[in-house]
Amino acid sequence: MSAIRGIVVLTDRRQARRPLVDVVAAAVAGGVRAVLLREKDLPRAERAALAVDLRPILTEAGGTLIVAGPDPLDGDAVHLPAAGPYPPPRCGLVGRSCHDEAELLRLTSEDYVTLSPVFPSRSKPGYGPPLRPDGLASLIRRSPVPVLALGGVETPEQVRACVRAGAAGVAVLGAIMRAKDPTETAATLCGAFREAVTPKLPESWHGLMEVSRSGLRPTVPTQGSSLTARSGHGRPQPQTPTTYSQTATEESP
Repeated sequence: MSAIRGIVVLTDRRQARRPLVDVVAAAVAGGVRAVLLREKDLPRAERAALAVDLRPILTEAGGTLIVAGPDPLDGDAVHLPAAGPYPPPRCGLVGRSCHDEAELLRLTSEDYVTLSPVFPSRSKPGYGPPLRPDGLASLIRRSPVPVLALGGVETPEQVRACVRAGAAGVAVLGAIMRAKDPTETAATLCGAFREAVTPKLPESWHGLMEVSRSGLRPTVPTQGSSLTARSGHGRPQPQTPTTYSQTATEESP
């Protein structure tokens, strides 16, 4: 199973404006490709039923449903609390919640971690203190596995700040659960993530590119080639155009 990247949605049916399955489907329509099913207060049978409803939504989109706790509910991805179990159970994909360096040092075979809270969280008021982007960056440098930033992320700028700090993805809860339009909110946050991870052209190239049907081409000759440059035989050297193609990067806990 591929690593989790991009915007990851955590569920909370109590905060959702619509039925949970509808909110998740709307978020996936907006570009989300990983959902972490929480709802840990429900009996196993009810959580399993939710997983049955959510899994095909993610599967059809090429995404991943992750289940909080050591029981994957007949799936193959789990997210464990910092308290345990250690070592983690064998599963296709295993994540763990971490909050400080000591918890990072306890990792064994996990595939990724969440680090939280990055910002003050309306979902968990008083939980913290928040790491802020600088604290997040410091812990990411100590993490042996990819990190998802979690806690209080609600705006595109916060998403970009987490990516600049080194996060492989950003986990959100209230921003999607409380959204009037989860599809639009998901699309906005996913777009911010893609923008943050897409390489930018050097400043020196600005003004030198033009769009053509065959791609982006320099509007000036490339270095070392010119219609007036001559070889040892006195003939002009042909100009070799260079074509640049735009690439997009994407996600999905």
